[in-house]
Amino acid sequence: MRITDTSDLWWKSAVIYCLDVETFRDSDGDGVGDLQGLASRIDYLSQLGVTCVWLMPFYPTPDRDDGYDVTDFYGVDPRLGTHGDLVEVIRTARDRGMRVIVDLVVNHTSDRHPWFQAAKRSTSSPYRDYYVWRSDPPPKGEKNPVFPGEADGLWEKDEKSGEWYLHSFYPHQPDLNIANPAVRDEIAKAIGFWLQLGITGFRVDAVPFFLEVPAGEQMGDPHDMLRDIRRFLQRRSSEAVLLGEVNLPYDQQAAYFGTDDGQELTMQFDFAGMQAFYLSLVRGDPAPLAAALSSRPALPVEAQWANFLRNHDELTLDQLTDDERQEVFDALAPDENQQVYGRGITKRLPTMLDGDPRRIRMAYSLLFTLPGTPVLFYGEEIGMGENAELDKRHAVRTPMQWSPDRNGGFSTAPPSRLIAAPPGDGYAPAHVNVADQLEDSDSLLHFFRNLTSRYRISPELGWGEFEVLEHEVPGILVHSLRADVGRMVAIHNFTGTPATLAFALPDEPEGTVLVDLLAADRLPLGTRGAVELEVAAYGYRWLRVSRPGDGRVT
Repeated sequence: MRITDTSDLWWKSAVIYCLDVETFRDSDGDGVGDLQGLASRIDYLSQLGVTCVWLMPFYPTPDRDDGYDVTDFYGVDPRLGTHGDLVEVIRTARDRGMRVIVDLVVNHTSDRHPWFQAAKRSTSSPYRDYYVWRSDPPPKGEKNPVFPGEADGLWEKDEKSGEWYLHSFYPHQPDLNIANPAVRDEIAKAIGFWLQLGITGFRVDAVPFFLEVPAGEQMGDPHDMLRDIRRFLQRRSSEAVLLGEVNLPYDQQAAYFGTDDGQELTMQFDFAGMQAFYLSLVRGDPAPLAAALSSRPALPVEAQWANFLRNHDELTLDQLTDDERQEVFDALAPDENQQVYGRGITKRLPTMLDGDPRRIRMAYSLLFTLPGTPVLFYGEEIGMGENAELDKRHAVRTPMQWSPDRNGGFSTAPPSRLIAAPPGDGYAPAHVNVADQLEDSDSLLHFFRNLTSRYRISPELGWGEFEVLEHEVPGILVHSLRADVGRMVAIHNFTGTPATLAFALPDEPEGTVLVDLLAADRLPLGTRGAVELEVAAYGYRWLRVSRPGDGRVT
């Protein structure tokens, strides 16, 4: 690779920031965030070092599932603004060096979508086959694996026709029938519409469910559809990406990149690596994470992993064994009220770690040095907590905390009218907010700014080949990322014990120096590339390998 390749394949060295418009900033005092409020905070995101903003659903919706129940794939919910407001956000973000991607929610619609309303009115409606129906009763006792205890089974009866429709999620979200060519055409048109407005790609929701072909339908390989979408996307916009939500083991996940040609999803979230990280965290042992990262399948050069520690859903631990999952529960969420669906945690990272700034910073330092692209959930950069009084996954979807003022500076509305209530404990806006941290150079916010700036000048982190480096100190992960443009060595101590660490880089030339990008130290290599250094309790170091004459500014 050349350094100029990073502009063509921008997603391999991006900093992605996920936000929900309705909880980010309210500009008109109605208690709901909006696009004009987001526009007023574009400079904040730029200064944070964000290069790609991911917008959660902003489409018209009854809002029974936080916007993932869509009634119009071409619309903007009037609570949030207009198409004009969205275009202003996109243009302003682009001017500040940021692209915008949006959620593509096409596994299902809301039951109030005009298509489904027409489908229910008559079995002969052309929209009937936009959805999946059965005339015989579904099996008794069928469970819903996505929302156990919340959604009853997978089929809901339509009393007028006496038939049942499929819903992989909630009953008010009927599944679309992708075996129907008309549905596939509608999906392509929606993609084309948003690309025309300036969107640079899509976070594709629930990809394995989306590609499920209904029993009895004839379609061929559903992955052909994903390849068709990728080709259509690239015809319309050469820089556009598909970032897929595929929570499967690596061996199954690889197929969604495109087994043969790599021309399906551009990026995928690394759920397996994320879950292994939490197991390593509670054990004080990086071995589970190192094993997961080492077992990742090889990717085509244009594909990429998206790394994250938290998102808008529960912190799912479904790929761990029962004993491993319980081990994480016991350490990070011992109260059953902090657990959900038997598989996940409803807390944000700072509260899971009891606010320990050393462990919090170590975790995020590690995130930015994992091979791939870091994805942040809004508020992580200031250490926001959750509101445990909100239901399940909604606990982490509280308003952004801009200041210590009423409502955290999110809105001037009366607190009773807010889209959601902020935390009321030590993580309340009075204690955790942007304004205070901007004035404190030692704050978590400034720490994140430092991470993003160092990450952006280190493309080997997004492009490099991963290698675990051997040493003798337990509890410390030392890994290397090597690319044509350079090499980085990252060190992270998962324990509360400081240590003297020794390892070697025997293949580096004489005169090579290690430059600590977070501490301005320079460490010459010893004989046969020997390195010896100190690592603090829960410490971290970013060491750029600076070879003689490599020409990089360090």
